[in-house]
Amino acid sequence: MPTDTPTHGFPEPGASQFPPDSVRTLAQLFAWRVHRSPDATAYQQADAHGRWHSLSWRDMGERVSRWSRALAAMRLPRQSRVGVLLPNGLDAVCVDQAALANGCVPVPMHLIDNPGSIAYILRDSEASLLVVQSRGQWEAIRGTIEASAEPLPALREVVLADGEALEETGPVPVVGAERWLRAAEGRDAAIAGPTEEDLAAIVYTSGTTGKPKGVMLTHGNVLSNVRATLARVVPGPQEVFLSFLPLSHTFERTIGYYLPVAAGAVVAFARSVKDLPEDLRTIRPTILVSVPRIYERVYGQVQTLLAASPLKRRLFQRAVQVGWRRFCREQGLPVEAPGPTWLDALQWPLLERLVARPLQRQFGGRLRVAVSGGAPLPPAIARCFLGLGVPIVQGYGMTETSPVIAANAPEDNDPFTVGRVLQGVEVRIGDNRELLVRGPGVMRGYWHREDDTRSAFVDGWLRTGDQAALENGRLRILGRVKEIIVTSTGEKIAPADLEQAIAADPLFAQVWAFGDNRPFIGCAVVLDPSRWEALARELGVDARDPASLQSDLARRAIVQRLRELTASFPHYAQPRGAIALLDPWTVENGLLTPTLKLKRKNLETRYADQIERLYTERRSA
Repeated sequence: MPTDTPTHGFPEPGASQFPPDSVRTLAQLFAWRVHRSPDATAYQQADAHGRWHSLSWRDMGERVSRWSRALAAMRLPRQSRVGVLLPNGLDAVCVDQAALANGCVPVPMHLIDNPGSIAYILRDSEASLLVVQSRGQWEAIRGTIEASAEPLPALREVVLADGEALEETGPVPVVGAERWLRAAEGRDAAIAGPTEEDLAAIVYTSGTTGKPKGVMLTHGNVLSNVRATLARVVPGPQEVFLSFLPLSHTFERTIGYYLPVAAGAVVAFARSVKDLPEDLRTIRPTILVSVPRIYERVYGQVQTLLAASPLKRRLFQRAVQVGWRRFCREQGLPVEAPGPTWLDALQWPLLERLVARPLQRQFGGRLRVAVSGGAPLPPAIARCFLGLGVPIVQGYGMTETSPVIAANAPEDNDPFTVGRVLQGVEVRIGDNRELLVRGPGVMRGYWHREDDTRSAFVDGWLRTGDQAALENGRLRILGRVKEIIVTSTGEKIAPADLEQAIAADPLFAQVWAFGDNRPFIGCAVVLDPSRWEALARELGVDARDPASLQSDLARRAIVQRLRELTASFPHYAQPRGAIALLDPWTVENGLLTPTLKLKRKNLETRYADQIERLYTERRSA
């Protein structure tokens, strides 16, 4: 069952439960935690019937030891790569910790990524072992490999978490996890642990070539970021985290997984995004690690409910106004349209009971910190949630920095900045206002990408690609140096690669991909008139009628075609909505440069209403 409400006796930085300096690797961190608090609750996970079960650190230590023995029995060379394609949960932790303990390198992958992308990552990383959830997932990956005629020569074995007794021989042996684990029981294989300079992960992130790049992070990189974040947020063993962001993201790996190990906190694994609202109410986390999309979703639901009642809408708006002024006073921020403080104090108890507490209960009702990262949080949502007592703190980072560079703290929170730079991290503003970073969390480089690694640094400083300013000790992100889309889920997509792939189809004369700070990628496409006529005949719509472009038949057909053209891209880069047009973009109408490049800002302004409708329709669908 979920743990009791915490006492909120939060420790000071450097308190005794935090790891000592002698802990230099992530494997040592886990072993230290198991030894220090063996009987405390470590993890909570629901079974197939929705019943929650708790495991102690001792329980987890025994589970990890079992996986470690089985991996050691393979006698892989040090720093061999282990592909992990599992949902967040106990098995994912066990595989990760077993790999780390054996001096191997986890390669975490997104569970819902397409098989072609997974096959590419396995091939590029030269993974020796793949642990995957189900046989169906492996069959899809294997089918992609066979179709491409590009084998995986380094892959020695595939372990299926759901295939308890399965065992298949072939070019790549496939075995069920339980059989694989039992085969190593009783063995006492020697395990050579890692050093802090060894790789602790290769995390793949989108690159400008359209193919993901493997970011090499060492034990020292990640552990330094854990220590610096601990000093900023200061969680303790009373905390309960709810884990739902994929562990293939460095944000979740560091802040939602390794940091709770260091703090001795409880991590509950959400069942699914669909079940997240119920899990929040059941688990009642004290710390939530999320991307803006989750807060956007709750905000959108609230706005939909308020639309039916003008009275409730006015009450809600009043609560946000009063609550925001209270928040600004507490944080020492400028107060907009300040009224008498006594009047806000008089109104707040009623507004809190009628508006703020119901919203807080949607997150479980006892959040101490709600971390938002991966993409900017829209200001209107920040004002709403902070005004109504949902303690969101924004941070900033990137996979290449393990990942956190700067963050706000609950008691030092300016939501229009990404906070103060973490201890031990150095930043400076370079050419074109680009933010440059150096410090112990900065990656070793990109796996097998020497040229990309060299171009990522200037004079020993990592180039973030973001424009920034330092204001009163806080970091403010101004924009991006390069044309990279960052969705509200934190995924990064190079639009030029996407547009080039789509433009290969002669139906699409011009293409513009968008989705910055949005939940998914959309495209505006100018159709070739003759080819549109042919498609319209197939669909049974009148190509001469401008409204036919907006018909459900046409929109579904166009989106389906876009997804087929981008099937080789990661799932999050594939367009899920489209704006179909017939009027071309030209230099004369201000949508192309003289060199015929897209004027993206002008396009965004020209089609702002259609873009908003596209996302609104998908949100309400």
